[in-house]
Amino acid sequence: MSKTKANSEKSSKSSRTKKNSQKAEKQAILEQTLQYEKKIYDLEQLLDIAKSFCSTLDFDNLLESIVYISMAQMHVLGAEIFVRDMISSDQLILATSKDKFNNRQPVTIPAISPVTEKLLEIQRPISLEELKKAVSPCDTLNTIETLSPTSIVPLIQKTHLNGILILQERIAIEDDTTYTEYEENQLMSIASLASVAINNAILLEMSSTDMMTHLKLKYFFFNSLTEKIDTAITMDHNVSVLMFDIDFFKKFNDTYGHECGDFVLIGVADLIKSNLRDSDIASRYGGEEFTVLLDKTEKEEALLVAERIRSKIQDFDFVYNEQHLKVTISGGVSMFDTNTNPVISPAVLVKQADAALYMSKSGGRNQVTFFDPAIHSGQEKAE
Repeated sequence: MSKTKANSEKSSKSSRTKKNSQKAEKQAILEQTLQYEKKIYDLEQLLDIAKSFCSTLDFDNLLESIVYISMAQMHVLGAEIFVRDMISSDQLILATSKDKFNNRQPVTIPAISPVTEKLLEIQRPISLEELKKAVSPCDTLNTIETLSPTSIVPLIQKTHLNGILILQERIAIEDDTTYTEYEENQLMSIASLASVAINNAILLEMSSTDMMTHLKLKYFFFNSLTEKIDTAITMDHNVSVLMFDIDFFKKFNDTYGHECGDFVLIGVADLIKSNLRDSDIASRYGGEEFTVLLDKTEKEEALLVAERIRSKIQDFDFVYNEQHLKVTISGGVSMFDTNTNPVISPAVLVKQADAALYMSKSGGRNQVTFFDPAIHSGQEKAE
């Protein structure tokens, strides 16, 4: 081989090596760029998630948002969430689906158990198989297993466990349903944001809820009613207010004691709430009085709801210390209407329902009366 030919081959080989090196370098830069772009995209997603959580103060809507966002981000077909029970802080309550348990009672697990202690210790997502190896068999583990988790995520607020997020069946990506370390870190970022939002929502819920009846407080009711009336004026629809008062309530306290009175209040509150839609708002207005906000509800439907509640309470068997108590309520209904009753003040609308309630009591109690602005205005002029 001539020296010229050898030098040519050497130069060609060197050129190919250089090109391959440049190609590999470009490929590495491209892969690194894609990784950075993904991280930037994920950070933008987390920012959007944080905004979403912060803008949702309603407790149930927040939990729903956490579940659906987690499902979308982690490509799972279902998710459930346990949160700390506001009434009994030593329990975590399943706040989402209860279908797998075939009962209507709340599904709870202890706030302090080998499972929760392990989750608080590791502070990261864990599979059911890992958890089974880490803790001894127990009821809490059995309850979680019933939910078919692919990942069990602790929701941690400072030094305590706020809840547990359960991710269920995962959509297979190339037959691989495991979570990468990067995905687990993303999941914990979402969990951290969720935990802070849950804590804030719980504080708001507790400050706006009557802890005995679990209904909203008066000021929350008025704030909600103000918003609904403002919307109703713009959208030209109706808003109805129901007001109830327990008939002869004082006799329960005088005859059986104040614990009996509390028992009756709680029972009536439960029956009121169980006969409403999720979008309706029931409040303990004060003492033995209750109010209900029915959005986008006209006279006939509002009266139907009020009458159903009155009837359910009348027929319910209140048993206190083996004593069967007869409990009835009187009700009043008022309705905002841009044509027939265009009141813009929530206080006036509630006052109208109260006036109708007074008519029910004056007429013999255990009945519901509708406030008709035309008729009542005529009565006031006659007086």
